[in-house]
Amino acid sequence: MGWVAGPRLVSAVAAAGGLGILGSATMTLDELAAAIKEVRSRTDAPFGVNLRADASDAAGRIDLLIRNQVKVASFALAPRQELIAKLKDAGVVVIPSVGARRHAEKVAAWGADAVLVQGGEGGGHTGAVATTLLLPQVVDAVDIPVIAAGGFFDGRGLAAALSYGAAGIAMGTRFLLTSDSSVPEAVKRTYLGMSETVVTRQVDGMPHRVLRTKLVDGLERSGPVSGMVRAVRNAARFKKISGMSWPAMIRDGLAMKHGKELTWSQVLMAANTPMLLKAAMVDGRPDLGVLASGQVVALIDDLPSCAELIDGIVAQAAGVIRGLDANLAS
Repeated sequence: MGWVAGPRLVSAVAAAGGLGILGSATMTLDELAAAIKEVRSRTDAPFGVNLRADASDAAGRIDLLIRNQVKVASFALAPRQELIAKLKDAGVVVIPSVGARRHAEKVAAWGADAVLVQGGEGGGHTGAVATTLLLPQVVDAVDIPVIAAGGFFDGRGLAAALSYGAAGIAMGTRFLLTSDSSVPEAVKRTYLGMSETVVTRQVDGMPHRVLRTKLVDGLERSGPVSGMVRAVRNAARFKKISGMSWPAMIRDGLAMKHGKELTWSQVLMAANTPMLLKAAMVDGRPDLGVLASGQVVALIDDLPSCAELIDGIVAQAAGVIRGLDANLAS
């Protein structure tokens, strides 16, 4: 949710009774500090920050969260055991995201407070296992709360997740497509008019679910040389926007490469992600950028406020559960 889950959307979700999570991967440390301050100015409700555990300044970001008494730290990649311990000692709830049962077992053993499980229907880097298969595996494997993600958009999904034993659901595409989202309206309308997604490795070298557009089709057809040229160009652009030095970017690349069996070409291609997302999500040019999306986009046809969305999901889920209770009692 880089470039999308900023103060405006996060505060709206939090004020509506959900847990808004700032997407900090596309923010500098100073920008993250300003974003936390802005959320606090908009709502007194608790919120969280999503961190890259392999970022070169991860320790500084964790210190920032602790100083500002942010309630939740979430991670797209499993944080090191010592990072979990440091956050927990400061009273911060730690929620890593995982795509496999063994990963959930690992972070649970390290002391994570909860785990977010994303199935193959979701956007971003995810595995191929469907949420309906992955979720019960993880629920049975760990004794901490499990949050389900991937394919959720309404109260029926919430009721289904609860029936599997989940503590709740997380949604990305559905919150992106709300009136509180800062994504340009023209881009939101593009989402509403699309139904086909594709998992591509041409964005950053790893599986990434996006809307199928002409640009994505072009990326899929591009060869290794043109892909590397694009990656180098975007790396330079990301360096300028982020304020990172080349040594810092190289350190991040080394951290990303470590233990993941990525080639240097794939590491360099990772610079494509923030820039191609920014072109669409910030600059309003879906023709020049990629549109990250879960498969659920095909089922979304409106742009409610976060309050309307959350209230409607909870009410529908309660109705579904009451109906099931009545059916079982009859």
